[in-house]
Amino acid sequence: MASSSAAASAAALEAVQVLVASLADDSLVARDAALAALRDIAPLNPMLVLDCCATVSRGGRRRFGNMAGVFLVMASAVRALDHSHAEREFLRKIAKIATAEIVRSKEFNVDWQRAGASLLVAIGSHDPDLMMEEIFLHFSGPTSALPAMLQILADFASAEAFKCWCQAAWQYLGDASSELPFDTDVMSFMNSVFELLIKVWTGSRDLKVRSSSVEALGEMVGLVTRSQLKSALPRIIPTMLDLCRKDQEVAFVASHSLHNLLNASLLSESGPPLLDFEELTVILVTLLPLVFVNNGKDEHYASKGLKTYNELQRCFLVIGLAYPEDLCMFLLNKCKSKDEASIVGALSTIKHLLPRLLESWHTKQAPLVEIVKSLLEHQSLAIRMTLAELIVVMASHCYLSGQPAELAVEFLVRHSAITDEDLNDLGTLKNEYFQDKRFEMKVSLAGLSELRAVCEKGLLLLAITIPEMELVLWPFILKLIIPKKYTGAVATVCKCITELCRHKLSQTNPLYTEFNASNETPNPEDLFARLVVLLHNPLARGQLATQILTVLCYLGPLFPRNLSLFWQDEVPKMKAYISDPEDLKQDSTYQEIWDDMIINFLSESLDVVNDTEWAISLGDAFARQYDLYAISDGHAALLHRCLGMLLQKVDDRVYVSEKIDWMYRHSSMSIPINRLGLAQGIGLVAASHLDTVLEKLKNILDNAGLSALQRFLSFFSFGAKVEDVDDTYAALALMYGYAARYAPSTVIEARINALVGTNMLGRLLHIQNPTAKQAVITAIDLLGRAVITAAEMGISFPLKRRDQLLEYVLTLMGRDQSDDLTDFNSELLYTQSVALSACTTLVSLEPRLPMETRNRVMKATLVFFALPTEPSSIVESLITNLIILLGAILLTSGEDGRSRAEQLLHILRQLDPYVSSSLEHQRRRGCVAVQEVLLRFRNLCSGGFGALGSYPSFTMNKQIDQGGSRSLSSLPSAFVLPSRDSLSLGERIMAYLPHCADTDTEVRKAAIQIISVFFNISLSLPKQKAYANDIDLESSYSALSSLEELVSIVRREASVDQMEVFQRVVSSVCILLSKDEVKQSADASIQAIIVFITRRGKELREADVSRTTQSLLSSAVSFTDKDSRQEVLNAVSIIDFVDHAFSQHKELALLFLEYTLSILHKKPVTINSSEKGETTSESSADDCILQATMFALNAFMRGGGKIGKQAVEKSYPSVFSGLILKLGSLHGLAELGRNELLRSLLIAFQSFCECVGDVEMGKIFARDGEQTGKDKWIDLVQEVACSSSVKRPKEVMPTCVILSKALNRNQRAEREAAAAALSEFIRHIEEELTLLGQLVEELCQHVSDDSPTVRSLCLRGLVQIPESHMLKYIQQVLGVILALLEDPNESVQLTAVQCLLTVLNLSEQDAVDPILINLLIRLRNLQVSMNTKMRSNAFAAYGALSAYGVGLQRTAFIEQIHATLPRLILHLHDDDLSVRLACRNTFQLLAPLMEVDGLSLLLSKQYFTSDRRSDYEDFIKDLARQLCRLSPARVDSYLESAIQVFATLVGRMSQSPDAIVRAAASSALGILINRSNMLRSLISRFERAESSRNSQGGDSNAKAPSELQEETGGSPNDAQVEQYR
Repeated sequence: MASSSAAASAAALEAVQVLVASLADDSLVARDAALAALRDIAPLNPMLVLDCCATVSRGGRRRFGNMAGVFLVMASAVRALDHSHAEREFLRKIAKIATAEIVRSKEFNVDWQRAGASLLVAIGSHDPDLMMEEIFLHFSGPTSALPAMLQILADFASAEAFKCWCQAAWQYLGDASSELPFDTDVMSFMNSVFELLIKVWTGSRDLKVRSSSVEALGEMVGLVTRSQLKSALPRIIPTMLDLCRKDQEVAFVASHSLHNLLNASLLSESGPPLLDFEELTVILVTLLPLVFVNNGKDEHYASKGLKTYNELQRCFLVIGLAYPEDLCMFLLNKCKSKDEASIVGALSTIKHLLPRLLESWHTKQAPLVEIVKSLLEHQSLAIRMTLAELIVVMASHCYLSGQPAELAVEFLVRHSAITDEDLNDLGTLKNEYFQDKRFEMKVSLAGLSELRAVCEKGLLLLAITIPEMELVLWPFILKLIIPKKYTGAVATVCKCITELCRHKLSQTNPLYTEFNASNETPNPEDLFARLVVLLHNPLARGQLATQILTVLCYLGPLFPRNLSLFWQDEVPKMKAYISDPEDLKQDSTYQEIWDDMIINFLSESLDVVNDTEWAISLGDAFARQYDLYAISDGHAALLHRCLGMLLQKVDDRVYVSEKIDWMYRHSSMSIPINRLGLAQGIGLVAASHLDTVLEKLKNILDNAGLSALQRFLSFFSFGAKVEDVDDTYAALALMYGYAARYAPSTVIEARINALVGTNMLGRLLHIQNPTAKQAVITAIDLLGRAVITAAEMGISFPLKRRDQLLEYVLTLMGRDQSDDLTDFNSELLYTQSVALSACTTLVSLEPRLPMETRNRVMKATLVFFALPTEPSSIVESLITNLIILLGAILLTSGEDGRSRAEQLLHILRQLDPYVSSSLEHQRRRGCVAVQEVLLRFRNLCSGGFGALGSYPSFTMNKQIDQGGSRSLSSLPSAFVLPSRDSLSLGERIMAYLPHCADTDTEVRKAAIQIISVFFNISLSLPKQKAYANDIDLESSYSALSSLEELVSIVRREASVDQMEVFQRVVSSVCILLSKDEVKQSADASIQAIIVFITRRGKELREADVSRTTQSLLSSAVSFTDKDSRQEVLNAVSIIDFVDHAFSQHKELALLFLEYTLSILHKKPVTINSSEKGETTSESSADDCILQATMFALNAFMRGGGKIGKQAVEKSYPSVFSGLILKLGSLHGLAELGRNELLRSLLIAFQSFCECVGDVEMGKIFARDGEQTGKDKWIDLVQEVACSSSVKRPKEVMPTCVILSKALNRNQRAEREAAAAALSEFIRHIEEELTLLGQLVEELCQHVSDDSPTVRSLCLRGLVQIPESHMLKYIQQVLGVILALLEDPNESVQLTAVQCLLTVLNLSEQDAVDPILINLLIRLRNLQVSMNTKMRSNAFAAYGALSAYGVGLQRTAFIEQIHATLPRLILHLHDDDLSVRLACRNTFQLLAPLMEVDGLSLLLSKQYFTSDRRSDYEDFIKDLARQLCRLSPARVDSYLESAIQVFATLVGRMSQSPDAIVRAAASSALGILINRSNMLRSLISRFERAESSRNSQGGDSNAKAPSELQEETGGSPNDAQVEQYR
């Protein structure tokens, strides 16, 4: 243990020496890193650090290039010396080193001479006399040393000694009891120092000297005499003012000192002020702009600038206490200047001083208010910000009242009204907020939102905390709700009103008395109209809607009596709906719902009041406020609706007519949202004044503008005219539609018939604008819905010209036969989606849909199933509407069950092209449509009417359902229900059955559900008597239950066996079909096969054709029906793939094949290489025999016919193995340029693939067969083996038996080919456990083969044992990996590491524990490989083993981690990216086991994953600090070994070309040494000399560096290198 400690201490000594040597590095980064490290470790053992520095400084700058760094380190060490160790003789030697170097130099170098000066100053902190003596010795010397000596004195003087002395003096004065605490000598000394600072040091060119001097003077000004202070003011003040303009640190010191100076000069009790106000003007002029600079609101000024700002304000306060009126007038005059900084500084100062000089400035109230009034319209953002804050201060001290107070409140409200849209609109900011050409967007926008926040807080403070402001705010603040420019501030204004009302109500002070007493405030109707419309946006900033609802309740006394009680019930409900904005956003219809709630709120409020006069007054208020909203805004649309609802409640027809005209004049037809709002408003009016509305609409239509000729001519003019007409017609159509929608059902029939009869809608078919088309289609839809609503009210009537309206919709939809489905845009798609919805409404109306109209509609709409998938949201909605339309057509186009069954078949057959499409999305849409239509038909058959399936929003009109229900109940079931035979069940089932095995999951699910629904319907329908007995109901219902159970399984589980599901579906179908339906389905299937083979038979493989033919022949035998059998035979005759029969005998064919294979196996291929037991030459005759053998094999497999193919199939393992083994040998020849045999073998292999029908294997050979590299042909063998095992799993076992024996052959290439194939085959041996065991034994035996390739492939095979059996062999596999980690061949080692990574995922703790440490040691040896793949995989495997470091080997594992940690850290910045990534991942895996809290947090920072060198350096530093700080229990033992490693590495890396690496290593080394205690036990040669003088033989545990090396028995580098390895 002692030896280990001594070795570690010796390593620490060497580490310090290396760091000192690194001070002379060529790189500045490396020098700075070494300097920082030495400064950190200097306090641990200052004498040792001084010893090492003194050693390198003996030769001076000529021998050591960075004396500045050495002196700086020595200065740090001297400062760290304990006074007991700072002996004069020792310090004198150190001082001599510095002064000798300074004096010897004939040039002035700032860096190293400053460093030498810092060393002498540090010596002076221990022994000032010694330092002064050393300096004065050289004052009379060469003049070149004089500047350096003066610099030393300057630095020593600026060491804050005087400042500290003065602070102590002030403390003494506070405690002293006598009036004259200082004697004459002290005062004389103080005055002398004061003069020295003023005359010498304040004029220094060095900023630090001046700053320190001013700071010291700030503490001394109160201690010197008044006469001396007065004489010094002309010198002190300019210096302090100059420093106030510097950076934040210096400015704070200077402003603090200036405050002390002003306090001593102006507020002294010893006499009058030493400065007149005129003399203070210079100070005031200088400080005002600085107040502006230091009053920033960002984070940078929050800490530093704020301190300076407070000190500056203290200066102003001192001046204000001395000259209050003069200062006030000065500040007011500055507010009138044109300099922004001065104005802001003056306002800020007034804000600060007003509460503190309240009495002194009382007489200046009027000028202050006038100044504020004059600045309210100033363009500067900073001035406005300061004014907003000042207004609150003035209001809180009763400086504001009357008209100026109202102006101030208006100022706050105006800037609270800045909206988020304004912040993004440069034009609005310039025109409404900053009417200034100098407006800069970037500068102004930076604080504009903050200005808004300040004004909002200011308003709330006025309303809540300042009672005196109630007289100003109420009721004046109500005036600020109405104007448009204050709209953005309504939420804040409402909060203020709420607070005011709460306070007044608490004082039992009624609001309405004061409200009525004021003639300038808006009337209650205007307020109500404004607030109701502003409710529109429930997500507006500041919870606007909630604040409005709250304030309405508080303002209830202003309105008719009953309203207040009603609002108390309704408002909480509305608040609840908008209480959670995030939840509200989840509903895409929230805005529509909320607007409807507002209209209902208004409607019920009008009903509660029930006062026509008040309603008319409110209507006038609504009308007056149209100018407050942008036409494109939703608020204007809501205003239309509000006025429409109000007019609905008014009986005055003249008034209603006037307001309709007003609404029309204040609308915009070209803006869809405004057009819709107008139409809905007109519709609401029509609920009570239908005739008046229709008359107005007719007048508008007659005066709309353009005759047919004018419209034609407009096409040759500007397009805007056409658009205007389109917009007008669209608006008219919508108004007609909503008028019908909201009109009373009792009078609607005649109006609708009259409207349709006039053919007004036909005049709108030529509009071109997409939004206008949508509006007209919506109007037609509304007409239909009005008829449906009337039917629900019991007033049923057919819609005349319904079919014509359908034609209108189809025309506006924009679909005809020539349209290109690829030319779609979003507007057109949306138009078509709206049109489909309108079609659904129209076909749902009486009379029933004629067949011609049905066909026209379906032809125009079914093509939408072929639309592309994007844009998904619009297309999905369109497809949904199309499926709903098909359901409506099914319901309304038949009279009885049979006609509806025919209609069903017609729809399904129309959908067949999409169900069988080659595009997945079309198949998916077609199947979903079939499923939903079938569900609707099932509901019809069962008498239930509801939502159509589960498709989104798939609902039908109640009128149709009720009508259908009445017709069904009035007829016999036999007449109403169709027969089972009318469904063509066999044909239909065969159309969907193949899709139960579709490649698309959704199509499969839908197809299974379609079949289930079909049979569910069929079992509920009657069957013809002739075939009724063919159905076994019990078996059928059982099969149907099985099918429905399968549907539920498929819905729940996505990972079910598709083939099993398909087989179960087929089994159920076979039971459920009747005899005639079976024939139907068979005929349909055969016809499908004939068509398929005729059209696409060339795409079939021979194996597919063979299987198809065999299946058809088998089915022909089973058919008893003559016609069906003939159909099958016709299908077979079409398949012409049999050329001729194989005429040879079976036995002869087998014998021939065996013979050729035996020749192939026996003939060796000799390559000129040293393989065991093989000959060194081969005759050309042998080549000819081998060539002939392959020709014969090729001819047999190509021309052997049927019997030949059977023989090959029977001998598949032998043929495949022989060709594979020969492939390795012949590739070896091809590498030498002998390609003929390889080409012949590849031809034979291609024939073999064709013979056995393995196309994939043939493609592999065609692609990679002639690759000659060893790695390439081995990959080829493995890929072929994989293909064979997948295609023919039963042949794997016999093939492996043959190949395992080939591992013992003499030819290396054949062994390699066998190993390559076996390494792939072993993955597919799941059930043959005996074979698997034999194969594992064979592979384990041949991991010692003399071929590295065989060894690697055997190992790769072992790690590919199937997972289900791997645990049985895991110990054998790990043992092989452990052995091969030390293989002499690097490629085998790499394979072993890669296989270890693979197998660890399947290994258990018990298997890894016995070899865990050995694995770690071997992996550590591989981590220093020059091969980047080896390094990356070795580190990755090391990390993977972390999962096993929790068992019995935990302690040893952790020790291994710490032994590897230095290397891991260094390779985090490896040149190779894969190594870096592996090291990072390994570090993250090992971190939880290292017992260092917080390490994982460190690894989550960005610089850990960064590839930048600077980030790596930062990480090294932080990591070292973390290890040292957070793991004290391990730090000593860990750091001893780590320092040994790092000392060696730093010594080596001092020669590294990478400066960042040298710097990072030095930093980490310094931190580790700093944390350890080893340096404390070392003694320097200075201490040994002292010890020899003071002690004659005492025991000491401290070791000298030379003793340490003797004790360890040699150089510490040996131990370090060994430890690293």
